Amino acid sequence: MKTQVRKIAIEGNEAAALAFKQVNPDVVAAYPITPSTEVVQKFSEYVANGEVDTEFVPVESEHSAMSACIGASAAGARVMTSTASQGLALMWEMLYIAASLRLPIIMTVANRALSAPINIHGDHSDAMGARDSGWIQIFSENVQEIYDNIFQAVKIAENENVRLPVMVGYDGFITSHSVETIELLDDDVVRNFVGKYRPRYTLLDVDNPISVGPLALTDSYFEFKVAQAYAIENSLPIIKQVGKEYGDLTGRYYDVIEKYKMDRAEYVIVAMSSTVGTAREVVDSLREKGLPVGLLKIRVFRPFPTEDIVNALKDVKVVGILDRSMVPGSFGGPLYHEITSAMYHFDKRPLAQAYVYGLGGRDITTNHIEKVFEELMDIGKKGKPNPLTYIGVRE
Repeated sequence: MKTQVRKIAIEGNEAAALAFKQVNPDVVAAYPITPSTEVVQKFSEYVANGEVDTEFVPVESEHSAMSACIGASAAGARVMTSTASQGLALMWEMLYIAASLRLPIIMTVANRALSAPINIHGDHSDAMGARDSGWIQIFSENVQEIYDNIFQAVKIAENENVRLPVMVGYDGFITSHSVETIELLDDDVVRNFVGKYRPRYTLLDVDNPISVGPLALTDSYFEFKVAQAYAIENSLPIIKQVGKEYGDLTGRYYDVIEKYKMDRAEYVIVAMSSTVGTAREVVDSLREKGLPVGLLKIRVFRPFPTEDIVNALKDVKVVGILDRSMVPGSFGGPLYHEITSAMYHFDKRPLAQAYVYGLGGRDITTNHIEKVFEELMDIGKKGKPNPLTYIGVRE
């Protein structure tokens, strides 16, 4: 049964801070960086006003922020933080440690371009740089999803069969600073949903001492990493289950992917985060004209939902895969590589066209999306994809 809710207009970053407040974590350690600054700025106000019980740890860098989060989580605390861009890059060493130690830290990432040259606007370069670090990665289309995904992330991360850190991403400035109307849950509803954190191990349990981050050489390191890989692979059904439980609570159901007007679609765009909203408008318009187009939204990038995506695309004629990041020296972006790799072993698979767009926050418009669909239809006629297309780049 859907619970009672109230609606407010709020920015994406402030919605994230509000979600943090409602979770009321034990520790938040952070160093502010554009465009995620408002998350910890607003949350620090909640701390200063006594509205949460959280120990707020301001540090001198993002590397130290994640280090403090790791220490607190290993000690048995429920821990959250926020960063973006160069901040996530500076955490790189510690990201791997957090995941390898199986610590359920929650981090919002206001996705932003990486330097150089310096750019403060939104693309997915930061998150894609961390895609092999062992963190679960969830992307948010709009402000409502930022808010909703944070609560689900807590429950996923702390599940006994997962115990892994989770990134909740959203597009810098495009979503982080946009004001949208969202539905709020009451504090007691949130805390009942996420539950009380019960760590399996804690450094502070002196009666049951443990070693954290011990030396593991050729005789044992491999087994540690395989166990970690199994954990993130096994998190997929748990992510789905948590999405269903959240839907039963709120009426907003979440899955690892979202199919939009995919019924009998021959030409499909695959996208993530805020671009999905733009693409949806174009799909609606072209469907009204009788064109067999559709949209596939990727909500969870890690673990990569291979089976779900293969099943969604197997009957499609041509698919256009939109990446808001690039892999220099390789054809296509990370999402393109993942999807084409997933489809490789199937005889029945669509032609795949690679696109890179929106780097450094450059706009992608409905006109751009319409041209993508035109190109996909042309590819369908000739039976061969084109070279990598950079959408909206100046010659």
